[in-house]
Amino acid sequence: MPDNDPILIQQREAIATLTLNRPEKLNALSYGLIDRLLEVLDAIEVDPSVRAVILTGAGERAFSAGGDIHEFSRSVAAGPEQAVRDFVRRGQKLTARLEAFGKPVIAAVNGLAYGGGCEVTEAVPLAIASERAMFAKPEINLGMPPTFGGTQRLPRLAGRKRAMELLLTGDPFTPQRALDMGLINAVVPHEELLPAAQALAQRILRHSSLAAATILTAVTRGINASIAEGLLIESEQFARIVPTADLREGLDAWMARRQPVYSGDWSQVAKVG
Repeated sequence: MPDNDPILIQQREAIATLTLNRPEKLNALSYGLIDRLLEVLDAIEVDPSVRAVILTGAGERAFSAGGDIHEFSRSVAAGPEQAVRDFVRRGQKLTARLEAFGKPVIAAVNGLAYGGGCEVTEAVPLAIASERAMFAKPEINLGMPPTFGGTQRLPRLAGRKRAMELLLTGDPFTPQRALDMGLINAVVPHEELLPAAQALAQRILRHSSLAAATILTAVTRGINASIAEGLLIESEQFARIVPTADLREGLDAWMARRQPVYSGDWSQVAKVG
């Protein structure tokens, strides 16, 4: 993988670490970087050798400082239709992809997570932050709202009033506050960030990848549904697993008091609905 690739890929066992690679621009989310990340996610989703993803930033200063403002400003100058097409739809496609991805994605937030970088953190199912990380919703400083889902996901994570304060002031906030609000799962010393993300991934990899995928789907699809609709989604996801060897192995291993050995065979998953 060339060093100038906007996404660096490193696989260790079943964990793929994806690094946003524009450190000289604080890993700003350029159109090319977003498109490349979507391309990499497409490939990883169908690669059976990868069962979990860690997403981090290159360099010591930033996870991602947000959208590439110089690039975005040119789209704005061309008018609303082009700005929405180039910037908003592209960014929302990325965060929606990360949110609904079929394998666990862990953000390892190594520095600034501003604007789009914060929205990526909001979208992924799991996140760990370095003690050096800082978060912000600074779009209001540019005279605009967030556009990659920040007005929708942050209130759902943090609550309406806490999110409103951050969205309307643009003030930076600490990783401890991000933890208290439910934006991240843990704060760790900077040098322990990637080992902590890898350890979390390994704790997930002990289990069936089929079960993990159905949990991700049930939570993502059900979180904004009514409880009745959510319970139907949960039931459907369970029904998909019933014919699989992984479920039989899990039950047999529990009754035999041994460690299960899962196959992760997707061909056995039932199509429901």
